Amino acid sequence: MRPAATLLAFDYGEKRIGVAVGNTLTRQARALLVVENRNREYRFETVGKLIGEWKPDAVVVGLPLHPDGTPHEMTQQAKRFGNQVNGRFNVPVNWVDERYSSVDAKAELKASGARTNARGRYDEIDAEAARVILQQFLDGLSDDHEFH
Repeated sequence: MRPAATLLAFDYGEKRIGVAVGNTLTRQARALLVVENRNREYRFETVGKLIGEWKPDAVVVGLPLHPDGTPHEMTQQAKRFGNQVNGRFNVPVNWVDERYSSVDAKAELKASGARTNARGRYDEIDAEAARVILQQFLDGLSDDHEFH
């Protein structure tokens, strides 16, 4: 069995990026925070601080797809983001199909009694979606997992 590995997960969006953290020992993920996706410089400065703080062995990036599994515009943006994280911070990136992560995240927040903001949106939805993505990844790991 491999030693515990720390993982960061990102739910990339044009306006916000949800972030979650977890590890392979407990196989539990938790929502961490939401990063405002203001511009490239701010985005990668903030991601760099998170990577410096958590020192992940790998990152997981949600890959948005149409319900039938075909890619769309956000698929390419999430791919670019993950590839840039890999290139800038030299950390392996794993991709997770995130087709229903926001639906699951909304259901989890509603069930937990979280409140919506004035626009009827859960402020934590993006971080919770990242948690769902990371939990899905952790649940799919074998005992002798290897990261790529």
